[in-house]
Amino acid sequence: MSFLLDPPDGRTRIKLCGMTREADVDAAVALGIDALGFVFHAPSPRHVSVERAAELVARVPSGVDTVGLFVDASRATVDAVLDRVPLTLLQFHGDETPPACRGFRVPLLKAARVTAELDLLDFAAAYEHAVAVLLDTPSAGYGGSGKVFDWSLVPQPLIGSDAARRVVLSGGLNAANVADAMTRVRPHAVDTSSGIERGKGLKDATAMRDFVAAVRAADLSFR
Repeated sequence: MSFLLDPPDGRTRIKLCGMTREADVDAAVALGIDALGFVFHAPSPRHVSVERAAELVARVPSGVDTVGLFVDASRATVDAVLDRVPLTLLQFHGDETPPACRGFRVPLLKAARVTAELDLLDFAAAYEHAVAVLLDTPSAGYGGSGKVFDWSLVPQPLIGSDAARRVVLSGGLNAANVADAMTRVRPHAVDTSSGIERGKGLKDATAMRDFVAAVRAADLSFR
C-alpha cells in the first residue's frame, strides 16, 4: 500500500524529493524512508530525464513509494513517463484543474501553494479524488525554495491524525525546524528537498540522516 493510503499508526511518513543520483537514493532507502520523489519538470535544477529516472527507480525496493512530480504536464506526457518508469504515485505541483487530475493509472497527490488568500478547505474539497494534499511554499520554481510558509494558515480541520484530509507538509523543512512544524500541523507525512541538500539536486547523506532522526524524535515526543 502507498504511504499515503496506509492506516495511521502514529508514525509520520517521510518523503525525500528531488533525487538525481544513485548514492542519494541508496542512502535514503537505508534510512527507512517511505517515499522518494523524482522531478519531471524541465526548468527545475532537480529535473531528471525519463531514462535517468528509470535507472534510479530501479534501485528502489518495494515498499518505498516512487513519486513523479509534474507541473502542468499534458496527460500524454504523464502517461509516457508511466509507460517507462514504474512510479507508484503522481504529484501534481502546478495549476492542474480537478478534472485534469483524474483518471490516471496510479494515485496522486495535489500540491497547494499556501497563501492567506487560498482557502485550503475549498482546495482540499475540490481535489477530493487526490489521496492527499501537499502544502508547500509559493515559489517561482514550483517547490524547492527552501522557505517555509506560515503554518498558522493551515485550518484546524486539516490538522492532526484525525484530519478530514491527509496532509503532506512541505516547504523549507529541515532537521532544525521539522519538529516544530510537526507539532503545529501534525501532518500525515513530511516532505523535503532543499532541506537535505548541499547543492540543488545534490543530497547530503548527513542532512538526510539528521532530518529522519528529527522526525522520529518528534514522533516519540507525541506519545
